[in-house]
Amino acid sequence: MSRNHIHFFAEVRESFLMAMGALTAHKLRSALTLLGVLIGVFSIIVVMTAIRAMQSNVEHQLSSLGSQTFMISKWPGTYFGTSSGDYEKYWRRKDITMEQGKRLQDKTSLPANIGMEARFWSGEITTRYKSSAPNVRLYGETPGSLVAHNWNLAEGRPLLDADVDSARDVCVLAAGLAANIFPNSSPVGDQIKIDGIDYNVVGVLDKQGSSLGGDEDNFAVIPLSTGLNRYGRRSLRILVEARDEASYLDTLEEARGAMRAIRKVPPNQDDDFELASNDSMIAQFDSFTRDVRLGAALISSIALLAAGVGIMNIMLVSVTERTREIGVRRAIGAKKRNIMVQFIIEAIVLCEIGGVAGVILGILGGDAMASLMKLPPVIPFDWVVIGLVTCSIVGVIFGTYPAYKAANLDPIESLRYE
Repeated sequence: MSRNHIHFFAEVRESFLMAMGALTAHKLRSALTLLGVLIGVFSIIVVMTAIRAMQSNVEHQLSSLGSQTFMISKWPGTYFGTSSGDYEKYWRRKDITMEQGKRLQDKTSLPANIGMEARFWSGEITTRYKSSAPNVRLYGETPGSLVAHNWNLAEGRPLLDADVDSARDVCVLAAGLAANIFPNSSPVGDQIKIDGIDYNVVGVLDKQGSSLGGDEDNFAVIPLSTGLNRYGRRSLRILVEARDEASYLDTLEEARGAMRAIRKVPPNQDDDFELASNDSMIAQFDSFTRDVRLGAALISSIALLAAGVGIMNIMLVSVTERTREIGVRRAIGAKKRNIMVQFIIEAIVLCEIGGVAGVILGILGGDAMASLMKLPPVIPFDWVVIGLVTCSIVGVIFGTYPAYKAANLDPIESLRYE
C-alpha cells in the first residue's frame, strides 16, 4: 500500500472519529435527525420483508405442477391484477369438458401424460372416529393429474383408470387429513362419509406442506367422473406433462393447436382457453407485487427526502456552532478537503446509523407479519443493501453543501467568531 493510500485512510479514520464525537456531543439532536432516516428505511424494509415472505411461499405453491407440466383451463391460473373486463371475457368462454380432455389425449402424441381435474366442494368429512373441520377441499382427478401435481403416494394405491371409467366411490386422502380423521390407524381400506355417501379409502399421499396459514394437506381426491355425476358439470383443468425439457415447447404448441381444433377456434381469433405453467404464474405474481414494491419505495423515498432536508438543516446549524473550531483547524494546517471530508462523513454516519436501525426494525416487523400469516421468516438481502446504499447517497447529497460552506469559511473570520 502506498504512502498516499495510508495517508488517505488515516484522514478518513480521523474524520470518522471527529464526526462520531460531534454526534455524541449532541445526542438528542442527532437522535431526532436520524429518526427520519430510520422511518424511511423501516417503511421500505418492513414492506419488502413481508412481501418477500409471501412471495417465497406463493411461488412454492405455484410450483405445485411438475417442472415440465403446463395447464389448460377456461380461467387463468392466477388472478393477480385481472381487470373486470377480463373476467367477463373468461366468463363468456365455453367450459372445458371431460370429452375435450379425452379428445386431446387422442389428438396429441408428444405428451408423456395428460390428466384432468376439478374442485367440487369444501366442507366436512366424517369417519367412525371423528369429523374434520368444515374446510376440507374435495377434488375430482384422473390418474394423470396426480402425476402432474407431483402427488406421491405414501401408502395404498393411486386412482386408476378403472375408477374413473366406472365412477367408483373411492378416494385418496392427503396426509394431513388422513392423520386428522384417522388418528390411531391407517385409513387405507377404511371408509369416510362425504355428504352422507360412503367412500372407500384406497391411498394416502405424502405430506405437501402449508400456504399462507392454510394446510395444503387438507384435501381428498375422488375420481373425476364420480364428482361430475354427483356435483354437476363444470369447467375442468387439463394438465399436460412433456416427456422432457427439450420437448416442452413443442408439446405445448401441439396441445395448443389440438385444443383450438377441438374447441373450433377460428384461425384469426385468440385462444378461448388459458395456457399456464409454473413460470408464467410466478411471473404474473411477480408483476403484481412489483407495483406494490414500487409504491413502497416511492413512499419511503419521500420520507428519506424529508430526512435528508433535516440532515442538511442540522449540519448547517452545526457548521455555525463550530465556526471557531473550523478556524482553528484551518490555522494549524487543515485543508479545505479535510474539512469537507469531515462534514460529509458526519452526514453519512448519521444516515447509516438511522439506516441500520431501520433495517433491523424493518426485518423484525416484516417477519412478525409473516409469523402472523404462519409463513417462514426471510431476510431481503437485496433491499437491505439498497437501503443502506441509499442512506449513504442521502448523506453525501445533503451533507455536501454544509461541508462546502464549512470548508470555505474564512480562517481569520472564523477565529474571531464568538
